[in-house]
Amino acid sequence: MDIEIGRGKTARRAYGIDEIALVPGTRTLDPSLADTRWRIGGIDREIPIIASAMDGVVDVRMAVLLSQLGALGVLNLEGIQTRYADPEPILDRIAQVGTTEFVPLMQELYAEPIKLELIEQRIQEIKSQGGIAAVSATPVGATKYGSVVAKAGADLFFVQATVVSTAHLSPESVTPLDLAQFCAKMPMPVILGNCVTYEVALNLMKTGASGVLVGIGPGAACTSRGVLGVGIPQVTAVADCAAARDDYFKQTGNYVPVIADGGLVTGGDICKCIACGADGVMIGSPFARAKEAPGRGYHWGMATPSPVLPRGTRIRVGTTGSLEQILRGPAQLDDGTHNFLGALKTSMGTLGAKDLKEMQQVEVVIAPSLLTEGKVYQKAQQLGMGK
Repeated sequence: MDIEIGRGKTARRAYGIDEIALVPGTRTLDPSLADTRWRIGGIDREIPIIASAMDGVVDVRMAVLLSQLGALGVLNLEGIQTRYADPEPILDRIAQVGTTEFVPLMQELYAEPIKLELIEQRIQEIKSQGGIAAVSATPVGATKYGSVVAKAGADLFFVQATVVSTAHLSPESVTPLDLAQFCAKMPMPVILGNCVTYEVALNLMKTGASGVLVGIGPGAACTSRGVLGVGIPQVTAVADCAAARDDYFKQTGNYVPVIADGGLVTGGDICKCIACGADGVMIGSPFARAKEAPGRGYHWGMATPSPVLPRGTRIRVGTTGSLEQILRGPAQLDDGTHNFLGALKTSMGTLGAKDLKEMQQVEVVIAPSLLTEGKVYQKAQQLGMGK
């Protein structure tokens, strides 16, 4: 239902993660019986979690470790790893620079040209260690480097931008990426994003995408919403795009996973997104806190180096434990940022969902009061008042 926000302008109410809660059903389930497996691009994974293609989150080592632990990591092909043969000193500089010098430094470091041989080398390094080589580029980058990625034998190709659509208007001198043609010619599955609406998600699926990323600017290290004013609260965006997936499946028999991307910090956030229809999630800052992460306790947005309009920030996330603790446990923190798999299985057990498809059907209620209650709890913790 549209709400009038002023003469000549109406708006639809949308909901964020903190405004909903999941309702237990008539049965419960032992968490050990909860099946969290999913499939993306023909690849089966135990854990429906993808680490974001961000330079402070995924390098070759992290990609391999995530694969070994049952998840997936995506390497940014337009970042530090493909600009510098030895990225370690560069990452040290990013971690050590002051706040006011951060953006100029990033613009300087990311002005270094991308090297085709490093794209091929990084993909081969991941595969030679038994990892799943999932890589990411912008639409422009996909045009430039697609043939190199294909030659190197990547397993998945994510084509990502702040907003991706099938109807892109460009100057006559610029030829936009033909998404359908690109998906058809690439030898590996292509995942497209990002989007937040039913119509765009449906159109991306029609191009031949093997997955669709949902979310514009909800992440902690992305400032697109502040700079551009663009985005839809994640719960509504996921539900809308999941409806497109279901309709597309009914029409074609082809099931295209929907991946909630950004703004997810805790196990509860992940559970809520799946309950709203997501097949999997993509997260950044929680993995940036792993001791193995390349960011040295920092996390930054990939639009930060833009020479024209930077739209990212660097946040200090610290280091809270190993990647295995964050992903599979055992948890050493009680704030929901450790043991994501355990949180998902326990939530599914509490809700009586045997698998992710049943999890997508659980009852959801609008509960903005929970946000207030959470703030009260956090304040009590800060004051040493306990639970």
